[in-house]
Amino acid sequence: MKRTKRNKGFTLIEVMVVVVILGILAAVIVPKIMDKPDEARINKAKQDIRVLEESLNLYKLDNFSYPTTDQGLDSLVKKPAAAPEPKRYKQGGYIKKLPKDPWGNEYQYLIPGVHGEIDIFSNGKSADSTEDDIGNWNLDEISKPAV
Repeated sequence: MKRTKRNKGFTLIEVMVVVVILGILAAVIVPKIMDKPDEARINKAKQDIRVLEESLNLYKLDNFSYPTTDQGLDSLVKKPAAAPEPKRYKQGGYIKKLPKDPWGNEYQYLIPGVHGEIDIFSNGKSADSTEDDIGNWNLDEISKPAV
């Protein structure tokens, strides 16, 4: 009995079908996952702002007022030296370290705020535009990055 030797590789057609299928999958899936990093940054900023706001509320409970705009968010980490000096400042501060926003910038703090008693916000991805600001006044409104 004579055996014939067969090629055990893929034909060009089979390879092309696989490439086309992968291309179709990439065209469908990639756009859905491309904005995930921006969504994650927005969620991180929202969480940071909530933590900063709660820490400022604790500061106010202890000291009967929020830190001034000049004292800033640094007053959550170390006792402010500038007037008005808090009389009942919590030893060790209210947070260990002041976070930066996900775009590498400082969080902003205003008292009195434009949107409420206090404003805590990130300037978002574009620091020179207010359209993508994430603040304690709009945490529930912002869910996806602006296109």
